[in-house]
Amino acid sequence: MATRDDLERWLAGAALGDRAAFGHLYDATAAKLFGVALRVLGNRAEAEDALQDIYVKIWRNADRYRVNGLSPITWLATVARNHCIDILRRKRAEVGRSEMPADDVLRDLAPGPEANAIAKGEAKAIVDCLAELEAARSEAVRRAYLEGETYAELAARFDVPLNTMRTWLRRSLIALRECLSR
Repeated sequence: MATRDDLERWLAGAALGDRAAFGHLYDATAAKLFGVALRVLGNRAEAEDALQDIYVKIWRNADRYRVNGLSPITWLATVARNHCIDILRRKRAEVGRSEMPADDVLRDLAPGPEANAIAKGEAKAIVDCLAELEAARSEAVRRAYLEGETYAELAARFDVPLNTMRTWLRRSLIALRECLSR
């Protein structure tokens, strides 16, 4: 399993155009980012397509990652999540447009048994930490980061001002980070 230092080194290499470093980064993070894409999009084929685009974005923007004490996987997962939310928003805007079937058959990117075991442990930790939050804030976090709802949609749903929703989410993420680091 890759360490934080490994991921930071590979991101730095990718920023300099090092394909080998990017390959190591892909091998170490593809299962996790696929899981993020699958969770947000809810469709395996779309998640596989999105994963390719996500790694293109990572390759092009690796120089934007800054070593700041946060895990590089957080930055990578944010890139993946934001890309998938953009896909959902485009789909909402194109409601009447029919979808074309994919022409290409992609290799199976499903995580292996080891990655599944790690993901299950991480998922349990996240669920446990979400349970420590106030119910409304936990639901807001789930809707924002797993279902792709915007801050404005969440503010309307919970009948709070937009800035209050932003504060809820920011403080909830801080609490989750602290819980997960225990």
